[in-house]
Amino acid sequence: MKAKRYLQALYLSCMLCMASLFSMNSLAQKIEVPLRFDHYYTYDQVNEALRALNKAYPKMTHLDLVGHSDEGREIWSITVNNPKTGLELSKPGLYLDGNIHGNEIQAGEVALYYLNYILTNYEKNPRVTEMLDRTVTYCVPSVNVDGRYHFFHEINVISNTRGLRIAKDDDKDGLVDEDPMDDLDGDGNITRMRKKVPFGDYRLDPNDSRIMIRVAEDEIGDYTLLGSEGIDNDNDGRINEDGVGYIDPNRNWGFNWQPNYVEGGAGSYPLEGAGLKDLAQYLLDRPNILMAWAFHNSGGMFLRGPTSKLAKEYDRRDTKVYDYLGAHAEKMVPGYKYMISWKDLYTTWGDFGDYTDNVIGAFTLVGELFQSNTETYRKETAKATPRDQRDQERMDFNDYLALGQMFVDWKPYKHPVYGDIEIGGWTKFTSRLPQPFMLMDLVHRNAMAVFHTVDQLPDIKIELMSKEEVEKDLYKIRIRLVNKKGISSNSYQSVRDKIHPQDQLILSGKKIKVLTGGRLTDEYNDLVSYKEHRPEIQFFYIPGFSHVEYQFLVKGKGKIKVEYKSLKARNKTIEVN
Repeated sequence: MKAKRYLQALYLSCMLCMASLFSMNSLAQKIEVPLRFDHYYTYDQVNEALRALNKAYPKMTHLDLVGHSDEGREIWSITVNNPKTGLELSKPGLYLDGNIHGNEIQAGEVALYYLNYILTNYEKNPRVTEMLDRTVTYCVPSVNVDGRYHFFHEINVISNTRGLRIAKDDDKDGLVDEDPMDDLDGDGNITRMRKKVPFGDYRLDPNDSRIMIRVAEDEIGDYTLLGSEGIDNDNDGRINEDGVGYIDPNRNWGFNWQPNYVEGGAGSYPLEGAGLKDLAQYLLDRPNILMAWAFHNSGGMFLRGPTSKLAKEYDRRDTKVYDYLGAHAEKMVPGYKYMISWKDLYTTWGDFGDYTDNVIGAFTLVGELFQSNTETYRKETAKATPRDQRDQERMDFNDYLALGQMFVDWKPYKHPVYGDIEIGGWTKFTSRLPQPFMLMDLVHRNAMAVFHTVDQLPDIKIELMSKEEVEKDLYKIRIRLVNKKGISSNSYQSVRDKIHPQDQLILSGKKIKVLTGGRLTDEYNDLVSYKEHRPEIQFFYIPGFSHVEYQFLVKGKGKIKVEYKSLKARNKTIEVN
């Protein structure tokens, strides 16, 4: 205990520069490629990192201004594409973002790491090169730019930069945002308040008085917790009840949106957030997006929709794709669980994933980053720490691995309402954020989970199965389309609900006429599901790791142009004489 106290006292004097321990090291250094991931990037540094990547790879990247936030900050995206292998919209697309919640800053680091990795390894790693040559990546590392900015530049707790900076009258007194939390002791942190009372819900841990233990039902404690630091700024008898904002940017999307009395933080109407509205248009302008990733924190999960029980479960053809991707992601990031949002977690409305699934037509996965139980201080890491010992282990992690940076020791304070209290507790750089020395493993593993899904975007090949002359100038032609990858050329949901056009197989030629054509269901018995009208154009989609076959009767001479056209997979063409 003496060693712990010594370390705590040693670093307590540095608490005013807590945020600098995470970002100031990079402030004095020019951001260059390859990017570094031993610290967190501020809002300005995220933009500088994007500019650095664009400058280093001008032929492979370009920057786009997506729009502006509610406070006027710029939201930037970067596109990664090899123009020598085709136009952006001609390739299957990945959309990747992070930090839709302003406090979830490591989500932006995963996006930056992914960009840095694929660009610096292009033409060095054959798998990266092949993937980049046939796909396109659209990336917005920080969606909630106001939240990210204020997380680094304001004194706050882990959660109060989460939402959009849209003024809201939380306490219904006609004023907005007038009673936020306060740094009462001026130490540069907002921690918690506790008070010693005769009949409390908590007692002090006898081994470490910094730790509060909730008492059992048949016990009487001697402490109560009073919430985060703050006073009654508006003299209404309540403390910290009207902070800045709040609209939840992940409950404000234009699909399955519900009002505030159903979904807290939903806002007054869908896409009320200025930046969200701009981002929605950005996505609509890129109809080739087939895979979407959005990173959050925390919990260690890979989530897929649907996000509510009232929504129909996805068709088995789509769940097959999700289950394949999810199973690999679980193995790539040990401890994370692949889950269904509403069924395994909770219901949400107006969710980003619902929007991309149902409007954009993309397979969407949400990565919930970081597990606090990885903050270990024990000999056998394979064994989980019992719940009743977890607080002490976390405090030991703070003392011996973070050297006291995560916790502010309790100290007395005279509160205008509560009287003699103590202020202290965990800082905002804890509980949902890994310490910087843990960051590299987190970003790499999750970025590789993204890479695997992009590597599985459809890769379609056209094959001439056979060409047989039935009689003079009349030919039976069989065409096979093969998808060598795990993701289908379109989601079945898009096909079923007619969200986007289906793929097309088109036969044409100056001196030929397609008499009939259709899906070949049995090549050995010559069974074909013929299309009655316009047989020269067939509509379909191609499942992952699968193929489709078509048969045509064609009359005439010369060359036949066989075209495969797809909104979300690459177009292909062959000629048949």
